[in-house]
Amino acid sequence: MDKNRTEGAKHEVSGAVKEGVGKATGDRSKEAAGNIEKNAGKMQREVGKAADEVRDNKHRD
Repeated sequence: MDKNRTEGAKHEVSGAVKEGVGKATGDRSKEAAGNIEKNAGKMQREVGKAADEVRDNKHRD
């Protein structure tokens, strides 16, 4: 499994927690930062997924 998949998942979770804390405390800055981190994690996870697919397809040839 590509490292980007695991790192992306960690950022996704961390960002979601920050976003939730920001919402609960009314800290819009923390909420926005969490949302950005969460979405960056999603993108990183997708990059890792694509890398895995390329690697798997290369081994099939």
